[in-house]
Amino acid sequence: MSRPKILIAAIAAILSLSGAAVFLSMDQANAGPPKQPEQSDSEAGAVLYAENCASCHGAQLEGEPDWRSPKDDGTLPAPPHDRTGHTWHHGDALLFDYTKLGGQAALEASGVTNFNSGMPGFGEQLSDQEIWDILAFIKSTWPDRMRETQEVRTEGEQMQGGS
Repeated sequence: MSRPKILIAAIAAILSLSGAAVFLSMDQANAGPPKQPEQSDSEAGAVLYAENCASCHGAQLEGEPDWRSPKDDGTLPAPPHDRTGHTWHHGDALLFDYTKLGGQAALEASGVTNFNSGMPGFGEQLSDQEIWDILAFIKSTWPDRMRETQEVRTEGEQMQGGS
């Protein structure tokens, strides 16, 4: 096995042991975890982000203030999607499903029932391609190192989803 494949396998095992959940799209459960299509358009994603996401996550991807502290209803404020947040810590499958299904539905589909997410689902407002375009825009704002880390997380999801 090549060194990159060993590294990816090791990281996937660590993520699995640390309780990282792999979220499978309900539409693509049989095809494996979703992954960013090559034809994603980050420029179109920037427009879609401004129209659909910026009201909660900020025009500059900065998130809501005190995003790590729960609100009165128990949900967390919208996190930043820039380099200061944790979005880049997650693979494509989680990011896609969280956006399409909404946080609560994505978590419940994966068996997580003790977390209250305020993220609404956008599957009825946005096409799958539009969601990918938004994610491409968000990723385009990250430094190389963060994009590389996020790609490794995505590869780990792909390996786990194929077993």
